[in-house]
Amino acid sequence: MPSYRDLTTVWSNIKEFELQPIRQAALKELRIVLIGAAGAGRHTLATQMRTDPAKPELHSQAPLAILDLESAAGADKADLIILVMDVTQSNFPRELELVRRWVDAGKKTILFCNKVDALGQGQVISQWVQWQGVDVLYGSATDRAYLARDFVQTVLKLLPHQHLALGRMFPIFRVAIAHQLINEACLSNTTYAFSTGLAEIVPVLALPLTVTDMVVLTKNQAFLVYRLGLLFGFSTRWQDYIGEFGSVIGSGFVWRQLARYLVGLIPGWGIIPKVAVAYSATFAVGQAVLNWYLTGRHLGRKELNALYRSALARGKQNAEHLVARLPHPRLPRPKKYAPEQLPEGQPAQPKRLRLARRKSKEQTPPASEPAPQVKNCPMCGRTNAPDANFCQYCGEKL
Repeated sequence: MPSYRDLTTVWSNIKEFELQPIRQAALKELRIVLIGAAGAGRHTLATQMRTDPAKPELHSQAPLAILDLESAAGADKADLIILVMDVTQSNFPRELELVRRWVDAGKKTILFCNKVDALGQGQVISQWVQWQGVDVLYGSATDRAYLARDFVQTVLKLLPHQHLALGRMFPIFRVAIAHQLINEACLSNTTYAFSTGLAEIVPVLALPLTVTDMVVLTKNQAFLVYRLGLLFGFSTRWQDYIGEFGSVIGSGFVWRQLARYLVGLIPGWGIIPKVAVAYSATFAVGQAVLNWYLTGRHLGRKELNALYRSALARGKQNAEHLVARLPHPRLPRPKKYAPEQLPEGQPAQPKRLRLARRKSKEQTPPASEPAPQVKNCPMCGRTNAPDANFCQYCGEKL
């Protein structure tokens, strides 16, 4: 689950009631340039980016500029530059010059050190490790596991506000972005359910907040379905999603009704179940829709209920974490009264006892410091300093 410090994303999702900005974000033009020398592997990486991991036989026709080193000027207007380098070679003066120029221009750049699996035993790559201003990746363009783990996450980090367009154009990023969208929707609904659950403890606020819950939580789930559809390249018309996924959203609605019932039945204690159900319902909706996009098959009722139950435990943990972070009220200290200002009904101490305590405090002598040790002269009996070796009056040895 995303970090709880990212409240900007949470409240922007809650306040969102228009689909047009989502559609525009998914259709936004995005320019990525792959550049490298002949044989570096830039065409192999481009094929991997266009191939659908769920259906390897399908390839997108996403526009992707593939340039050689002599055509590097065509990368100046790119949103992201990926420089592919064959690490089995040893001399890269042109690549170093291009990277330095892009870094100085503030371009988002990835240095993809390809063919690491082809290095001979004992061969090392050291000249790129300390390079500043670029993200350096060491791997193979044919290793799909490595690309999904490191390459995808690096690209998502560099293009944080273009994920919908990125996933719609390039299938390799879709699953990672889909899980991120599901987590963000779960965070939004969890935070909202928690805040309204606290407010519903006040009976006067219960009814309007319950109605608002029904609108906001269901809306967030519907928007999640629409985002996932755009991400996987489906229709941009929201009407096309109602028939396919209405039953899934409806199932989540029943669980949310149960959560609101618990809050009304047991005020305060019902906050944790409500938050847990809001999380699990949203998570189940997102996973059911994602499964349909990936496999073309709808989850059955039993599968959906199993998905709810598995997510419910995680939602409960998140709810308990939120409750534990609530500030605990500080109890006021008891007020001290003078004998004549005691509240009515509270017995005062007898006057004789008060006077005795006051007299005892006044007569107690202050603690005196211990008297320093001295030396007495055995001859004249007079007192001398403790460190004296002879009497200062008669000269006798002490």
